[in-house]
Amino acid sequence: MEQCTSRVTGPLAPFASGFAARLTEQGYKSLTVNSQLRLMGHVSRWLYLKGLNSGDLTESRIDEFLEARRAEGYTQLLSPLAVMPLMDHLRELVVAPAPVPVPPTAVDELLECFRSYLVNERGLAAPTVRSYVDVGRLFLSQRPNPPGLDLLDLNAAEITEFVVRECPERSVGSIAYVVCGLRSLLRFLYVDGRSARDLVQAVPKAPGWRATWLPRSVDAATVSKLLKSCDRRTRTGRRDFAILNLLVRLGLRRGEVAALRLDDIDWRSGELIVRGKGRREERLPLTVDVGEAVAGWLQRGRPSCSCPNVFTRVHAPLGAMSPGAVTHVVLAASKRAGVTPAVNAHRLRHTAATEMLRAGAGLGEVGQVLRHRSQLTTAVYAKVNVDSLRTIAQSWPRGAA
Repeated sequence: MEQCTSRVTGPLAPFASGFAARLTEQGYKSLTVNSQLRLMGHVSRWLYLKGLNSGDLTESRIDEFLEARRAEGYTQLLSPLAVMPLMDHLRELVVAPAPVPVPPTAVDELLECFRSYLVNERGLAAPTVRSYVDVGRLFLSQRPNPPGLDLLDLNAAEITEFVVRECPERSVGSIAYVVCGLRSLLRFLYVDGRSARDLVQAVPKAPGWRATWLPRSVDAATVSKLLKSCDRRTRTGRRDFAILNLLVRLGLRRGEVAALRLDDIDWRSGELIVRGKGRREERLPLTVDVGEAVAGWLQRGRPSCSCPNVFTRVHAPLGAMSPGAVTHVVLAASKRAGVTPAVNAHRLRHTAATEMLRAGAGLGEVGQVLRHRSQLTTAVYAKVNVDSLRTIAQSWPRGAA
């Protein structure tokens, strides 16, 4: 790798080598490291000419520097985002002041209390908490009385109007989250004394019956197209191929793929630990094809970094992938393969369940692999397999008219 040749003089000079090492560790190429060091040098010279030091690098000072940089004719690295790596490094060393936090609004404070209630009183998992808080923010933001407070006069008609307004364009699952989140918010408001009445019963029931929807799987030809769309000569291709295999062969959720850690894989026993819903940890067999795909990514694709997660970004700054990034992998594969409408990650989970049934697995086995808490959740897959449906159908009473 090329050595960094840019020199920094002035008040920021003592921090230049550490900044270069940080950027290199995050996976930035030497060209980018040199570019960032030149920017650091410009900031340092500007501070020196102004008679300032690193402790004066407030957000307003950064804006002032960028304005001076534009006036000098520079055409690159002119936004606050460009200076963010440097500022993150200086703030981590506590040599530059932390950004001044934006004062929370009354709605922010209420939602923080709601979040604490969901975590401490209800014991809900983090993804559910985030979803319910998002519903609460949406509901409060649409109230006619800004900034969304004065909740003592909250009434059933207002709640019904919100549900009717929000739900028509949503899926059944999304509607359920809106309804459950709203009920939790209303229960909290009443228990906390912010609402005069318990309005939980005013929330309309979510449409649809449990286990009446038909799982939408993907046929074998489409799965083959998605896998073949990954160019395994590249890092990204090897990573995406491994992710798709985990989704469609083992039925992992996108969050479970993102949370998978290096020490969760037991190569000797051929098992992996899956961190699923409700903070549960369960073991799944690592099939040969999935194991080979993951090993290909780890041996010939994954960048060297300190991140403990199996799947990381391939471009700087290096770090763990988010569940949203896993979704993007599937959508990108759909686009490359010409699959329309695009497939999402959860459809590949449905595909794994459907293929297990078609291969002769029982509903109990499918439920174990998918880690369902309730047999009713697994029973929905019987509708894609008539033989499995017969096993759970009750006999018609003899002598019935």
